[in-house]
Amino acid sequence: MRRLSLPILLLLILSPASSSIAADDQPGTSGPLGVHPENSRYLLFRGRPTILVGSTEHYGAVLNGDFDAIPYLDELKARGLNLTRTFSGTYREVPGSFRIQHNTLAPSAERYVAPWPRGDVAGAADGRNRFDLSRWNGAYFDRLRAFLSAASERGIVVEFTLFCPFYDDSLWAVNPMNARNNVNNIGRVARTEVYTGKNRELQAIQEAFARKVVRELNGFDNVYFEICNEPYFGGVTLEWQARIASVIVDAEKDLPSKHLIAQNIANEKARVDRPNPSVSIFNFHYATPPATVALNEHLRRPIGDDETGFRGVEDRPYRIEAWDFLLAGGAVFDHLDYSFTTEHEDGTARVVAPTPGGGGPGFRAQLQILKRFVEGFEFVKMAPDHKAIARVVPETTSARALSEPGRSYAIYAHGGHRVTLSLHIPAGRYRAEWTSPLTGKVESAQEIESPGTRVDITSPDYADDIALSLRRVTNR
Repeated sequence: MRRLSLPILLLLILSPASSSIAADDQPGTSGPLGVHPENSRYLLFRGRPTILVGSTEHYGAVLNGDFDAIPYLDELKARGLNLTRTFSGTYREVPGSFRIQHNTLAPSAERYVAPWPRGDVAGAADGRNRFDLSRWNGAYFDRLRAFLSAASERGIVVEFTLFCPFYDDSLWAVNPMNARNNVNNIGRVARTEVYTGKNRELQAIQEAFARKVVRELNGFDNVYFEICNEPYFGGVTLEWQARIASVIVDAEKDLPSKHLIAQNIANEKARVDRPNPSVSIFNFHYATPPATVALNEHLRRPIGDDETGFRGVEDRPYRIEAWDFLLAGGAVFDHLDYSFTTEHEDGTARVVAPTPGGGGPGFRAQLQILKRFVEGFEFVKMAPDHKAIARVVPETTSARALSEPGRSYAIYAHGGHRVTLSLHIPAGRYRAEWTSPLTGKVESAQEIESPGTRVDITSPDYADDIALSLRRVTNR
């Protein structure tokens, strides 16, 4: 039999079918993803100021053995996106969960790749053998490392979510940590008590998994760890979350790399008054309007809107949410993209109701326009500017700005069909360009002179939203 090289072997582990692209297992040389030293509201990745923008399959890339991650990651790279969010496999869904069609987080029992192997004892709720929580599934960790390696080669950061609460009994019924489904008789608790620390044996299993995965991935620079998805459901306690954060820190204390930890705070918005000092990224879901960014300016840490996608199949609401959030000063945006399925890993599946959200090539192109717009500025020198926009006409239009005062302004407006902005900016001459967030086309450009008090500028006509780039013209 022909001996396979390591990169090819990793791809065969990762993909149901072979691929012609080899994964690179070499991490970057500047340390893992970190908080930017000059502006701690943003991130630093491979030596560059970074915003993370993704349009993510429904989190099953590693745990679903039928999902070929290579076309998926290739599509993200081709669109200029640099984030994927992935669940660890300590949680899975079942067909029909949340009415999602072709749900990558709901693999068949035969294709579910869990962190723990199946044993020899029958009787699991999914009709197969029970899991053995005292052993690790080597195939799972091979697949996980291969996924991180392939993402690394493409410059894509992986938000690795360790745990997720159980939203209903059907999800807890098939979980390996449920005593019915393991040979170890561990996990005789209600689904609302799984992540509380009340059951010591179950807590030990969870901590062992966190330590194992953190050590396995220590050599990768393109990963950060989210403690738990949506811990405000299913009985998850703050004390348990703090314990898992401390386990991550302890697991890495003697290892070469130290990775960022993210905590999911709330849906929509909440103020964090007592932040865990081990947490660097504070995540919110469905953060529209993006009030949570201003509410948490005192943290001086990256704020993420790392899940949206339950507002219908059209692009418009998600595009507005993304632009609004990043132009409010957010650092991370990730959208649930249901066009990625096991039959269409390249994201070309047509998304229709009853699936609750959308996605597809068109929307990913819109996110690429947003990412390029923000990256066209020295955004690490910018901050939310609540004074630059003195007045908006019509008042029903929403507008917000990031600025490096007196030098550059990134402004986004949505609502209405034409907007006049009364800007309070330092005296000088500025070049103004109005860009369509839908097409990326510069709709109009002009130079304006600010007297140092107020100056009015009116947009061209638009359908739903428009972006303004305003840069000071330097003397030649």
